[in-house]
Amino acid sequence: MRTVKATATALTAVLAAGTASVAAGRLASDAALKAPAGRPLPTEPRLTVHGTAAGQITLTRDLAALRPGTYGLAGDGSHAVVGPVLQDAAHTADTVVRRLERVTHGTFEAGDGVWLTPNLYVGNPRTALGLDHADVDVPGDLGALPAWFVPGHRDTWVIAVHGLGTTREQVLNVLGFLHGRRLPVLALAYRGDLGAPRPPDGLNHLGETEWRDVEAAIRYAVRYGARRVVLLGWSTGATMALRAAEHSAVRDRIAGLVLDSPVLSWEATLRALARARHTPQPLLPLAVRAAQGRAGLHADRVAETTDPGLLQVPTLIVHGPDDQVAPWEFSRRLTRSRPDLVALHTVPHAPHAAMWNADPEEYEERLRRFLVPLM
Repeated sequence: MRTVKATATALTAVLAAGTASVAAGRLASDAALKAPAGRPLPTEPRLTVHGTAAGQITLTRDLAALRPGTYGLAGDGSHAVVGPVLQDAAHTADTVVRRLERVTHGTFEAGDGVWLTPNLYVGNPRTALGLDHADVDVPGDLGALPAWFVPGHRDTWVIAVHGLGTTREQVLNVLGFLHGRRLPVLALAYRGDLGAPRPPDGLNHLGETEWRDVEAAIRYAVRYGARRVVLLGWSTGATMALRAAEHSAVRDRIAGLVLDSPVLSWEATLRALARARHTPQPLLPLAVRAAQGRAGLHADRVAETTDPGLLQVPTLIVHGPDDQVAPWEFSRRLTRSRPDLVALHTVPHAPHAAMWNADPEEYEERLRRFLVPLM
């Protein structure tokens, strides 16, 4: 009898541990599958404001706070733009002083929790940049997709698609540059975004299903005068662009791809986001399997995303080795496999999907060189 009881107790413990592990894996997978738009990814550290002065803001000393370039600084109900680290300011062992370019809205007081974001602008093209635009609805297979349309004089359009943890406000960083090239721009909100249809399962599929919204945007552009389109995407938006170029029924209209920090390995990205949520190392495989099962990320299909043989158009990848979400190595592999079509511009010391922020001038020059033959 004691043996039976001991066996039952052990079996119960194993089942309980297994159930707990599955639950933990499911929770960890939420880092990617339920990443809310406009909120920081778990890889982005929270910083503390230590004080402000004329044109300066003092933040917690952290590798993030030391990044080169210009970033948005977001808090709960506040937003500002911060420039480079001020080398001549009164830094301490625990703090960093950056240039405070402007406060968009709200206030920043000592003790406030904040985080860096790629988004320098908030609002829409008119309120943020003074550009005339139209709010349009793109017909998608789940319903109407909100988009901003900024007109231009060319018949090659740019369709711009944001990625994980951001909104279409990310497009505002480069919208002024694109408008200066007289290119019409369609900045898309896709399934799961505010105002867009909700996915049936409520999950982010890392581009596996969302690419169909990019296809809908291409059809819309062609219907309203585009002869060809260039797809410009960040993060999973870049993955969506790549998937559309490979599988869309209207891919013949795509003239080129610009992929900023593309997610080319869903497994690596899921692991990175789960790890950033302090998931214990033994549970990382469970988190990946949980996400795979919940979102239908089947390895045999997703592997096609980076199949070099499917790539048919000129492609510019902008990525960096410090990306903690989408490993840079996968971009290098794709570039090496198709040197006839793919060019890689490497940006050091930049976080995921913030390549423009690290060096806007160089980013826009690379973009200009790539776009000129496609206009």
